[in-house]
Amino acid sequence: MKNIKKIGIITGGGDCSGLNAVIDGVTKSAIRKHGLEVVGYYRGYHGLLNNEFMELDLKKASGIMHRGGTILKSSNKDNLFNYRMQNEDGSFEHKDVSNVAVANMKKEGVDALVVIGGDGTLTSARDFYRKGIPVVGVPKTIDNDLPATDVTFGYNTSLETITDALDKIHTTAHSHDRIMVVEVMGRNTGWLALEGGLAGSADIILIPEIPYDIHKVVEKIKERDSIGKNFSVVVVSEGAKPKGGEVTIRETVEDSADSIRLGGIGDVVTHQLQKLIPEHEVRYTNLAYIQRGGITSQFDRALGLQFGVKAVDLLMTGNAGSMVQLRGRKLTSIALEEVVGRGETGETSVGGAKHVDPNGQLVETCRAIGISFGE
Repeated sequence: MKNIKKIGIITGGGDCSGLNAVIDGVTKSAIRKHGLEVVGYYRGYHGLLNNEFMELDLKKASGIMHRGGTILKSSNKDNLFNYRMQNEDGSFEHKDVSNVAVANMKKEGVDALVVIGGDGTLTSARDFYRKGIPVVGVPKTIDNDLPATDVTFGYNTSLETITDALDKIHTTAHSHDRIMVVEVMGRNTGWLALEGGLAGSADIILIPEIPYDIHKVVEKIKERDSIGKNFSVVVVSEGAKPKGGEVTIRETVEDSADSIRLGGIGDVVTHQLQKLIPEHEVRYTNLAYIQRGGITSQFDRALGLQFGVKAVDLLMTGNAGSMVQLRGRKLTSIALEEVVGRGETGETSVGGAKHVDPNGQLVETCRAIGISFGE
C-alpha cells in the first residue's frame, strides 16, 4: 500500500439522504485524524473522467450533514470501463476509458478513492482497485436490498417519508370513504413497502416476494366494508406482481447501469380495483422521488458519519479493496469482490438482493394484526 496523502470522494447512482453525512465523516476524519487532503469529484465517475472536482476542507464539510442528496451531485450513467461514446457519424460504441481517469488522479496527486454507491458504482470501484488504485466502498441505497450489510443509510429517512405520507393519505381516505393506492420504491424487494406500510397503518401491502391475487385484495376491502370501515389504504411496491404475472416496467434506459426502471403497478392495481368494486372511488398516488429527498433522519446522519470515518480508517490501515458494512451494531468490512462478484464468472459469496422473508417476523406481524398481502 503506497503512502496516501490525498483522497477523492465519489457519489454515484441514485441520490438519497445520508450521502452528505458520509462526505462529512470522510472529510473531517481524513483531515483531523490523518492529516490528509480531500477532493470531491462532481457527478460520480463523470467527474473522475473529466477531472471535475472541488477541494473539500473543514469549512465546506460543515453544516451539510442534515441535507438530503449530495453536494457533489451524482450520476448513474458513467461506467468508465464500458463508456458509451458517440462517433462522428452519430453511431455509438462502448470503450474502456478508465485509464483517462487514472491519469487524472495522478495529475492531481489523488492517491486513493472513497466510492459511495450501489451495485454498479461499487463494481467500478472493484475494477479501479484491480488497476492499482486504493479504493474503499460505502454501500448506498434507499431500498435496503444489499445482503452485504444489515442496513444502508437513506433507508430510514425514506421510511419516515413514506410513513408521513400514509398518515396524511389516511385522512382523505377516511373523509371520502375512498380506496387509496400508494406506490413506493424498492426495486425487486419489498422492504420499503413492508416497513413503511406497517408503520403507516396500511390495510393491504403488495410486495415482490409475495405475488398477489387482485381478488384477494378485493376480499380484504369488502371485509373492511362489512365492519363499517369504508375506506382502505393499499401500499404497493414498484416491483410487486400478480400471481403468474410479471413486473410492470416504466422505461428502459440503455446507457444506465440499472437500465430497467420499474413503476406503474400502482396505477394498474387502481384501475383493476375500480372495475371490481365500482361502488368505491379509487385514487392512486406514486410517492416516487419524494422518497429520495428531504432532511436526513437522525439514524441516517449517525450511520453515514460512521461509514465515512470507517472508510478512511480502512484506507489508512491497508484495507483497500473492501466495503464498509454494518453487522449488528458493529462496523466492519468485506471485500468488494464478495459484494459485487469477481466479474469473470459473476460469482459472489453474498450475491443477489436481500429479499423479504415471506414467513419472517415482519410479515407475520402484519398478518397477525390483519394486514393483507393479497394472498
